[in-house]
Amino acid sequence: MTGLPLTIAAFIVALGVLITVHEFGHFWVARLLGVKVLRFSIGFGRPLWQRKIGRDRMEFVLAWIPLGGYVKMLDEREGEVAAADRPRAFNRQPLWKRSLVVLAGPAFNFLFAILVFWVLFMAGVSGIKPVVGHVTPDSLAARAGFKAGETLVSIDRMPVQSWNQHRLYVFRRALEREPVQVVTRDAQGVTHDRTIDLTNFPLGRVNATLLEQGLGLYGYIPPTLPEIGAVEKGKAGERAGLRAGDRLLAVDGKTFRRWPEFVERVNASAGKLLRLTIERGGQTQVLTVTPEAFSHNGQTIGRLYVYPQYAPIPEEMRARVQHGPIAALNAAAGQTWGMSWLTLEMLYHMLRLEVSTKNLSGPLTIAQYAGESARIGLEPFVLFLAIISISLGVLNLLPIPVLDGGHLLYFAIEAIIRRPVPERVLAIGQQVGLAMLAALMFLAIYNDLTRIFR
Repeated sequence: MTGLPLTIAAFIVALGVLITVHEFGHFWVARLLGVKVLRFSIGFGRPLWQRKIGRDRMEFVLAWIPLGGYVKMLDEREGEVAAADRPRAFNRQPLWKRSLVVLAGPAFNFLFAILVFWVLFMAGVSGIKPVVGHVTPDSLAARAGFKAGETLVSIDRMPVQSWNQHRLYVFRRALEREPVQVVTRDAQGVTHDRTIDLTNFPLGRVNATLLEQGLGLYGYIPPTLPEIGAVEKGKAGERAGLRAGDRLLAVDGKTFRRWPEFVERVNASAGKLLRLTIERGGQTQVLTVTPEAFSHNGQTIGRLYVYPQYAPIPEEMRARVQHGPIAALNAAAGQTWGMSWLTLEMLYHMLRLEVSTKNLSGPLTIAQYAGESARIGLEPFVLFLAIISISLGVLNLLPIPVLDGGHLLYFAIEAIIRRPVPERVLAIGQQVGLAMLAALMFLAIYNDLTRIFR
């Protein structure tokens, strides 16, 4: 399975797993504490499949809209309850029990992430050796003294075994505008102390490309081949008939062997007709292409919107980070905590308009990542599930009515005023919460569409 079907299937599987984990937390703790559960639903809307199970004849439901789920518990506020069942009604439980039931959903999301990281860290996580491949001139990394070919030894005294191992830690230091101490080792075995000064780093540039575009520090990149790896739909390259897998031989009769030579010729030919000689399926063909004009750093360059095929990563540049059971558990808990705290920090700085809201991703981007990770293999897909599970846990703990964090906020107010929050306040809070979630979802989907069309 490939392409769109794989993306849809991976997205549905991811949602199903994460929703089940979250709702099972509510269900399991509710049953453990003596609360009667009426329904456990994966999805919303009309049931596709349902069955009554257990002594209480609880309904287990799979519904046709896989964008959420819920656990319905016995509650006198939602209907009449038989006298024999009243002690098991959710609203009759002491505050601490109700709080634990609500908290259990996000807690299970975090526990799921810890479990995934623990298993992966014990099995070993594949990566690339922490070797500097390129340093952008006049960047923070260049001013710190980094040089291509150096190997990262430690970051703030934490050993480095693969290039992406402490990427999230550097994100946090950038948000906190704190310097990062890096020890490197050059080809002669000499170690160097490097300090990345982040005290004046613009928070608006904290995003997924922080190390590369923000700091100017690139890891090892396999050399490009004179072969097309991908073609952007609807652009000049596809319109001219170029396909992934085409081997580039010559432009206007002039042969070349390296991808940068091809890019240089295309960049200098905006709006000009070019004769491109390619090899496809063992046959030589000549196509005519016209690079589209594109503004870059105040200059107009030509682009075909085709991307190179990279050479395989050599075995000597591969790394595998692996821990024993105890060390793996510590690393898994630390990774989960670090990602959770980073998510909260990013949200805080977004509210202060210091970090771009373009960092928010919606269901379309998540579906795309689900499909890409599933295409690469089981390990990346499971890792993707852990990351999204953490995001789901953090999101549900936000003090927004209709979310678990909103219920916990009401419980905190109840503990202070010594009585339940009035129904009218709950109703208003629900409307406000729904409006906030709708606005957040609208922004996330807008970001998704912007990424797709750009």
